[in-house]
Amino acid sequence: MRIDVIAAVPGILNAPLNESIIKRACEKKLLTLKVHSLRDYSTGKYRQIDDKPFGGGGGMVLKPEPFFKCIEHLLSERDYEEIIFLTPQGKKFNQKSANKLSLLNNVMLICGHYKGIDQRVIDTFVTKEISIGDYVLTGGETAAIVFIDAITRLLPGVLGDSESALTDSFQTDSGFDAPQYTRPSEFRGMKVPEILLSGDHRKVSEWKLETGKAKFKKIKKKK
Repeated sequence: MRIDVIAAVPGILNAPLNESIIKRACEKKLLTLKVHSLRDYSTGKYRQIDDKPFGGGGGMVLKPEPFFKCIEHLLSERDYEEIIFLTPQGKKFNQKSANKLSLLNNVMLICGHYKGIDQRVIDTFVTKEISIGDYVLTGGETAAIVFIDAITRLLPGVLGDSESALTDSFQTDSGFDAPQYTRPSEFRGMKVPEILLSGDHRKVSEWKLETGKAKFKKIKKKK
């Protein structure tokens, strides 16, 4: 899979995208990840990428010219199944959409910043608008990290345990994982549930399913 990210502040992406699972996926050549600085596609002495919005109002808006230049350059090299704009106004990103998007070959992510991006970029290129939650971030770069992490762990061969992604929260019937325990079996008077030490795989599976469901219902009730 290849993911191209267009960002006004690419430095935000550097450390998170070069660690852990995402780094491993790139090293295994299961993921090709390219970050493009919007400023590299701007002209003029100061390589300006933003300007004041027409109609007044606070904040600055990312200009259309750098986006058009960058996106058209990428489109001249390959086709993209989705060109995604990360925005609070988009469709809510969840595990189901992550599963579906992980099957694609080429995806482009557009990160907004400041007050947003010129609408003409969205109207011309964007195939899908996605939100990672009902809150506002400084820029889409942070949302891109969440998106890429969720997608990458689903790619075949990325995780060491081939079943790990399939048993994550929201992948199972219960909605959440069951509580997890490891050695020692007793710590400061707190004991691991006996069922997990029984060796009875059927009962353990039933316990995990039921406790996961109970946790899911408890969280739902609080909301």
